[in-house]
Amino acid sequence: MVFADVWQELTAACRSLDPETVFVTPNSERPFRVSSVDSTRLVASFVDSDERQTLDRDQFSVLYDRLRDDGEAIDLSDVPRGVEPYVAVLSLSPRYVYDEETDSLRESAEGEHTDTPFLRPRWEVRTPVERVHDDTLLLADMLDRLTDTDFDRVPDDQLVDLYVLLSDVQRGADDLRQAVGSTLLDHVGPSGALHGPFGTVSRTSRTVRSLKSEEDILPELDAHGVPRDWVLGVVPDKLDVVVAATDVDESAVYDLDTIEYVQKTASESARKQSRLQGIEDRVAALQSEEADALREELADLEERLDDLLAAR
Repeated sequence: MVFADVWQELTAACRSLDPETVFVTPNSERPFRVSSVDSTRLVASFVDSDERQTLDRDQFSVLYDRLRDDGEAIDLSDVPRGVEPYVAVLSLSPRYVYDEETDSLRESAEGEHTDTPFLRPRWEVRTPVERVHDDTLLLADMLDRLTDTDFDRVPDDQLVDLYVLLSDVQRGADDLRQAVGSTLLDHVGPSGALHGPFGTVSRTSRTVRSLKSEEDILPELDAHGVPRDWVLGVVPDKLDVVVAATDVDESAVYDLDTIEYVQKTASESARKQSRLQGIEDRVAALQSEEADALREELADLEERLDDLLAAR
């Protein structure tokens, strides 16, 4: 097989990809789509930004020549960021296979399974903002349908879904809150504040303490006449090691109190995706109905204006 055949194979595969499927770069795991295909290049459009990268046919040819040599492979750990999209697209060809053991792309052997690991459903590679948006939309829809706030009367399956969504939204929203807060910190002056329609943020600070070494602490205490036995005592971390490595019973050195709680152990991504699509379809239908009603009102208004102008 010559490179022209491989190039034709790649361009045909890119054109036929499902719109809800995206590539993921090998190392940085950035999702992108091939948004344009022609005879000399592909265009990679990254999902997490407005960035685009042109993937030239000639550069694919360079990689083809390298892989064509007997025993040659592309070590993905050494691949520069700009080359990652090339490798992801090249893996579409059944001529090549990703070798998980060596983390490399190489020519495939006869009959070897060659499905690329760098092609994923769009749903699986949503950005943090998209995840919080989707989970919040699902939660809002469920709260709208929750007719009874006495949870003892709510069916167990609904309570499970509600708890899972609350947990997902809480975790995702807190991660975003910290990211936004870190950015705002650069925008707020030492004693300033920033205001928005929903509230105000201001710079604040707190002191986080961590113990210095005993070599630093004990001489300082000695210098101030503080008896060492006032501060020396049982260190929990060291005690845990003792309990684990000896026959000392845990209950002999700890007061044990069992606290029971529920924990989210699984999140049904496919069911969430299906439900979310149903919500989005309903919203789109409502928006279409509202648009139709608005167009009818405008048409009626225009007709009445024409009648008034004609009567003058």
